[in-house]
Amino acid sequence: MGVYQEKIRPYGVLPAHKNVAGIRDIILGERKAYVFLDKDFGDMHTLVKSCRRLDEERACGLFRQVALAVAHCHQAGIVLGDLKLRKFVFADEKRTQVRLESLEDCRVLEDPDDDSMSDTHGCPAYVSPEILSSSAPYSGKMADMWSLGVMLYTMLVGRYPFHDPDPATLFSKIRRGQCCLPEGLSPKAKCLLQSLLRKEPSERLTAAELFAHPWFHQPPSSQEVALGEQEVSSAEQMVPSFDAEEDDDLFC
Repeated sequence: MGVYQEKIRPYGVLPAHKNVAGIRDIILGERKAYVFLDKDFGDMHTLVKSCRRLDEERACGLFRQVALAVAHCHQAGIVLGDLKLRKFVFADEKRTQVRLESLEDCRVLEDPDDDSMSDTHGCPAYVSPEILSSSAPYSGKMADMWSLGVMLYTMLVGRYPFHDPDPATLFSKIRRGQCCLPEGLSPKAKCLLQSLLRKEPSERLTAAELFAHPWFHQPPSSQEVALGEQEVSSAEQMVPSFDAEEDDDLFC
C-alpha cells in the first residue's frame, strides 16, 4: 500500500479548492486500492476540439478557473507537471465550471522555496524550452506557466502554438520559442500569451501575478474578436484527434 499512499499524498497536502477535484471515496482491496474522484462532464480538450476555438469572453471565464487551480497548487507547494487541456474537466453539464481532474503526476515540494526539477515526463506539445534545451534542473512552477500559455493559445486559436508531426522538428520549434500570434486576437490576449510563452523562464508571469493582467479585467464588448478562417491553414494544425493509439506519443 506504500505506492497508493504516495499517490494520494498530495490530496492531504493541498487544501480543498472548488477548481481542484477531490477524492470522494477510497476502497481498499486485498492487493489494490480503488480511488474515486468527483464526477465530471467531459474535458477541456474535447470542448476546444468540438468548437474549433473559443471566443475570448468564454475562454477568459474558463481559463481563469484553470489558472486559479494552478495558483492554488503552487501556493501550497505543489508543482503539477504535464499540464494540458485534457487534465481539466467540467463539473457541470453546462460546461461552465472547470476543475483540475486529479493530482496525478504532480510533485509535492519538500522545500517550498526550491522548485527545481529534472523530470522530463510530459506531453511534447506542452513541454517548455528549458526542459528540452538542457540537462540542468529547471523551475517546475515556471514550466507549469509555459504549459498554461500553450493551453490558452490552443483555446483561442484552435491549434497548438508549436506543432509538427515530426517530434524532432516540433522540439526544435519549441526550443526557439517563437510562435505566430494570429491577427484576430485582441492586443491584450496577445500580450498575455507573450507573457507566458517566453523562452526565458524567469521572464514569465507567475501564477500569482497572472490575475493582474488586463486581459482578465476588460469588458466583454472588447473581447468579441473573431479569428479569420485564414488563420487555420490545414487540418494538421487543428487540435488533433486521439482516435489512433499511435497519436498518444506525440499529442496529449
